[in-house]
Amino acid sequence: MITPIVPAAIAVPVDPPYRTIADQVREHARVRPDQPALVQGDEVITYGELDALMDRIASGLQRDGLQPGDCIALCGANSPLQAAMFLGALRAGVVVAPVAVSSTAASLASMLRDAQARWLVVDGTATDVLPADRMEPCIALTPDAPGVPLRDWLPAPGSKPAPVDVPPEAPFNIIYSSGTTGTPKGIVQSHGMRFLHVVRGARYGYGPGTVTLLATPLYSNTTLVVFFPTLGWGGTVVLMGKFDAAQYLALAQAHRATHTMLVPVQYQRIMALPSFGAFDLSAYKAKFCTSAPFSGALKADVVARWPGQLIEFYGMTEGGGTCILEAHAFPDKLHTVGRPADGHDIRLIDDAGVEVPAGHTGEVVGHSGSMMTGYHGQPDKTREAEWYAPDGKRFIRTGDVGRFDADGFLTLMDRKKDLVISGGFNIYPSDLEALLRQHPAVAEAAVVGVPSAQWGETPVAFVVARSGASVLARDLMAWHNAQVGKTQRLADLQWADELPRSAIGKVLKRQLRDSYTGPAA
Repeated sequence: MITPIVPAAIAVPVDPPYRTIADQVREHARVRPDQPALVQGDEVITYGELDALMDRIASGLQRDGLQPGDCIALCGANSPLQAAMFLGALRAGVVVAPVAVSSTAASLASMLRDAQARWLVVDGTATDVLPADRMEPCIALTPDAPGVPLRDWLPAPGSKPAPVDVPPEAPFNIIYSSGTTGTPKGIVQSHGMRFLHVVRGARYGYGPGTVTLLATPLYSNTTLVVFFPTLGWGGTVVLMGKFDAAQYLALAQAHRATHTMLVPVQYQRIMALPSFGAFDLSAYKAKFCTSAPFSGALKADVVARWPGQLIEFYGMTEGGGTCILEAHAFPDKLHTVGRPADGHDIRLIDDAGVEVPAGHTGEVVGHSGSMMTGYHGQPDKTREAEWYAPDGKRFIRTGDVGRFDADGFLTLMDRKKDLVISGGFNIYPSDLEALLRQHPAVAEAAVVGVPSAQWGETPVAFVVARSGASVLARDLMAWHNAQVGKTQRLADLQWADELPRSAIGKVLKRQLRDSYTGPAA
């Protein structure tokens, strides 16, 4: 059972009162049972069907002995059934750990152990990454997946679960950070936090007529911050499988999409299509972006040519403070990530943990009702991620360095932790460096993110060889890439006589990034 690390009081608005997302779906099913809730291709699940399926899933989990706070893991591609499993578990008070199909078997095994998952729900796309020594039984969503077929596992139609009490502080999901060393961090988020995301949706036009087109995976918090508000307000979610820019536009036109969430590299590919102007996108009300640096020029292009609002969210899966840039309303602030959201307290601190004066640069820390409860099973890592103001108020550290302008807009200067964000996904260089150092030919290694037209950023390694060692750079890179997930593969590896360092011995990664001129001929 997941024991929540209870943070400072979760700020749940008095009006509207807190309600679980599972209860909101039930209400929509009562009022509009025939409205589509989940759509993918020709597959449509209405609210009435979704509510009944959630009951059967919750009943099945309770039949199998799962209690509120226990966990199941989901590993697979976007699908209405995967979404229904997520929602059905929530109805039983069961915590969901959505994990990436791009994980390695070792990393996936580590996440499953950490989450103490009682069931692993998979489809055929996850077969190659399933660890051989997994302890969890599997529920198969597709015929090509291992485990008990969903149709055989589900209780009979009409089954009803026992009611459960799910307070705001109860754990909702565990989102795992990227990791290749076997120690990814599980970010525990609460029902109260997800409810706040639904409440925030009122500002952006969510309602029963909403049609949200999603081309990012359900295991990503990027997706979930718009997925759940859509269902909370009774709208329709249209799920894509693998992203394709032209297909995205065709679906947007066919479904009269009103809302979406895309990462910057997806906006870039869509806007670069010569046929972009041929599609009718006039139904759009709001387009969202998060997870990676979003250039001012690209924002300006989206605002100019794509109807509807453009809203950029800056924040972390761990929560804390969020900045919001309504790009369509502030054309002179496109170089920023916006201002703190209502009720979000964002401050800047120096290396000693002291708040910096106005106009100065510092590490971004934030407090809000959307903070994680903690890293699951890793209290030391949780404490490292926290900063407390002199009055005891709890903040989450972002590791990013920024500066507020006179109007209260935040400009990001650098990423203190040298995080690489590729295609909207976080890559931690220290993980890749640790793996490289395991090779007998490697003495030292440093990984940095360099600009990529395809992914926004991509990781590149600089390696110092051990004395007398002999291995080709391409062979070393192939050795590394064979052991990591798809999103963590190196784009290039170059030998270096030595790594540039500061007077105190810190590797100067900015020098490495600036010196990189592309793969050797």
